[in-house]
Amino acid sequence: MGHVRKPRDIIDRKAVLARVEELVAWSGYSAKVQPQVLDAFKDAYRHGSDEVRRRFEDEALPAMDVVKANAYLIDQLVRTIHDFAITRVFPVANPTTADEIAIVATGGYGRGALAPFSDIDLMFLLPYKLMPRGEQVIEYMLYMLWDMGLKVGHATRSIDEATRLAKTDMTIRTSLLEARWIWGNQALFEDFKKRFLKDVIAGSGPAFVEAKLVERDARHARMGDTRYVLEPNIKEGKGGLRDLQTLFWIAKYLYRVADVDELVKLDVLTAEDARTFAKAENFLWTVRCHLHYLAGRPEERLTFSVQKEIGERMGYRDHAGSRGVERFMKHYFLIAKDVGDLTRILCAVLEEDHKKKRARFRLPTLSFKRKPIEGFRVDGNRLTIEADDAFERAPVKLLRLFREAQHNGLDIHPHALRRATQSLHLVDRKLRADPEANRLFMEIMTGPDPEKALMWLNEAGVFGRFIPDFGRVVAQMQYDMYHVYTVDEHTIRAIGILSRIERGELAQEHPVASSVIGEVQSRQALYLAVLLHDIAKGRGGDHSEIGAKIALELGPRLGLNEWETETVSWLVLHHLLMSRTAFKRDIDDPNTVADFIAIVQSPERLRLLLVLTTVDIRAVGPHVWNAWKAGLLRELYWRALEAMTGGETAERRSRRVEEAKARLKERLAAWPAAEVDRHLTRGTPAYWLAFATEALARHAELVRAAERASEPLRVETRVDSDHGATEMVIYTADHPGLFAAIAGAMALAGASVVDAKIVTLANGMALDTFWIQDAQGGAFDSPDRLKRLVRRIEDTLSGKISTRRELDIIRTKSLPSRVSAFHVPPRVLIDNRASASNTVIEINGHDRPGFLRDVTSTLTALGLQISSAHISTYGARVVDVFYVRDVFGLKVEQEGKLKTIYERLLATIAPDSGKAADTDKEPAAKKTRKPRRARAADSDGIEAAE
Repeated sequence: MGHVRKPRDIIDRKAVLARVEELVAWSGYSAKVQPQVLDAFKDAYRHGSDEVRRRFEDEALPAMDVVKANAYLIDQLVRTIHDFAITRVFPVANPTTADEIAIVATGGYGRGALAPFSDIDLMFLLPYKLMPRGEQVIEYMLYMLWDMGLKVGHATRSIDEATRLAKTDMTIRTSLLEARWIWGNQALFEDFKKRFLKDVIAGSGPAFVEAKLVERDARHARMGDTRYVLEPNIKEGKGGLRDLQTLFWIAKYLYRVADVDELVKLDVLTAEDARTFAKAENFLWTVRCHLHYLAGRPEERLTFSVQKEIGERMGYRDHAGSRGVERFMKHYFLIAKDVGDLTRILCAVLEEDHKKKRARFRLPTLSFKRKPIEGFRVDGNRLTIEADDAFERAPVKLLRLFREAQHNGLDIHPHALRRATQSLHLVDRKLRADPEANRLFMEIMTGPDPEKALMWLNEAGVFGRFIPDFGRVVAQMQYDMYHVYTVDEHTIRAIGILSRIERGELAQEHPVASSVIGEVQSRQALYLAVLLHDIAKGRGGDHSEIGAKIALELGPRLGLNEWETETVSWLVLHHLLMSRTAFKRDIDDPNTVADFIAIVQSPERLRLLLVLTTVDIRAVGPHVWNAWKAGLLRELYWRALEAMTGGETAERRSRRVEEAKARLKERLAAWPAAEVDRHLTRGTPAYWLAFATEALARHAELVRAAERASEPLRVETRVDSDHGATEMVIYTADHPGLFAAIAGAMALAGASVVDAKIVTLANGMALDTFWIQDAQGGAFDSPDRLKRLVRRIEDTLSGKISTRRELDIIRTKSLPSRVSAFHVPPRVLIDNRASASNTVIEINGHDRPGFLRDVTSTLTALGLQISSAHISTYGARVVDVFYVRDVFGLKVEQEGKLKTIYERLLATIAPDSGKAADTDKEPAAKKTRKPRRARAADSDGIEAAE
């Protein structure tokens, strides 16, 4: 184990032993003094732990020194307890050789690297079999360590037992690989090491490597098989400490080395590789030590609740346009990538040195004769370079390697990938300007299975060097709990989804996108737009605007003509337009579609935008895309296309209303004519156009049944499988605060409102339709939960329960959730141009129980009528859009009223707003800036498309 600075300031073994000796000096050891002895050891451990932590936190002691100091502290305690046990607790005048055990550290503790709260693995090595006195000493030591609060894993074995078990159990073998003598019979330990080397390690290298890599792959699969997860596991995750340890275990097993520097001398790694290993190891251990100290236990997950704190402790501060926590996590992901690079490098060396390996180390197999690939060599099913200086002689091969592998269905040899990584300096301005290199890049991006090829290109580092703007978003995370992947991985996944849509593989999931993609005039423009849509993330400002400018520069370089380049720039600038419109605006409002068309302008752009929006949302992460979003996008697409090709005049709108009524009449043919006519007088033109004939017919039957039974309230539900939501229709007497009361009841029942249409019929009754989902984004379809929800609504509207009071109780008692780690600035946008008949209010705030109820209560208290509501949640951020009118049924246009609305809503959604607003008590006004009534830009928020 390495040198520990001022070791006696951590623990003075002689002083501790002297203290416990003093306790038994006069009367000898007895059960009576045992608590005092335990306290002495506890004090020594507590003092040592505190000193190591002080050095780490106050003196910035490097993490590798911290874990060595922790191991040193435990070493000294084990030695002291052992000596006390054999001299005072179980003394013998003439101990025999059979009593002389060796105390051995195994696993991570054997490496001499111990995290603050990690388990301690010990092996008590016996010369023969376990003797009574040895058993007593071991038992005393273990109970003493356990009573001190330490977690100790242990085994008691002879040399024969240890080697026999190591042969059959790979976990035991790995643990013993780094066994380290602590105390006792050192000669016995040396005999064990010789036997272990001879009987276990010799000749078993290939099998060990295969087992370790299989074990690693299985671990990665359990952890999601990506380095870029929101809350990575610092120890077991891909690119974490366990991967580094696996690399060293393999190297130690095969090359008999004690440290990484020895691998440099053996030409296994370069000096640069060794520095990368040391940098990664120190960074990961630093994070792990912070995690343990913050949690006060062996925590290995880098959760949202600690990421910001650890980032600050490690010196990552917020800068203009860049958050400290995001730069910290970006560094983490880059380190994880370095660990992957080291794995590939070691595999390349093993490929040359050890021919009998598993699949990744397989010998070339007999197969059909492949057509030779000029400038490269095919080794088995992998493409490699003909000579180590191939890239130096022709830098364009850095792109051709990936293109040829992709188009010929080959893997890339680890040696070729290593040489590519070592040749990144060749990707310079000259190569970026080379037409051939740019042609090859576009062929990679638009070729077969581009996701795999681009992942290779990114892993090797060539991608970020060839497209420097892309290099800036490599490992760029977004600290919002909504985006699952880093920007680079999200982008590459999106291109992969685009390719699958184009190949027809996702026709069932995305029928419209799959049908229109064959009509687009430029595949290259579409693929490049997907590549560049998030290219300016993390720069501050509006990433869409910055990305659009990058597109204008990059398009010509990559061989696109003027029209294609302009199209890419437009798509990047407006890549959020379709999702914002579909998810935040009322598509039934004529102004919504008209405003959308005014920006899109052409069917070609509409097709491109639909496909781009689809792949963008799909690539955000699992469970983000759902049937509800798909339905909204499809509806917007078809309405916009219809308007572009035909348009809708006032005369046509009136004709559509009459046609809707006529279709409904046909559906109600069994009704008496007078009853049908009476029902048709109840709805407004907007109502007849807002719902399909089938829905209108259901509404009519619901109203008729309620009136015949004289029911003051009727609720009907229907699972809408096409949209992945449950439709709930509520018919009851209209009154101020009805929406808020229903929203509160739904919040209490665990239902999430994703859309709502509020209708007041001519008879003064409300016919409100809500589309709700469960917490997983699926239809709220459990029969029992639906019954409870309906009962909640009935009890709320009848006054039996107060949703405000119950939600306050939930807020008070609920534990902090994952979303509490994020700060979401409250924001209110008021827009009087988005609709001809309504004022549109968009509200952004931090999600919490009853958020929708609070907002709608405030809207009611302000005397506003809600026509429709569109509800979206992006991680911790809620984005609610309401179409409202004043008490006279008109848009709100008075400056004073608009200012009051803005201030009251902002006070309601502010992070420190404790109680829910209610219709009988308006929230206090809060001084703030004037309301913004411009169209929502969302330049500083989470985009609806992602």
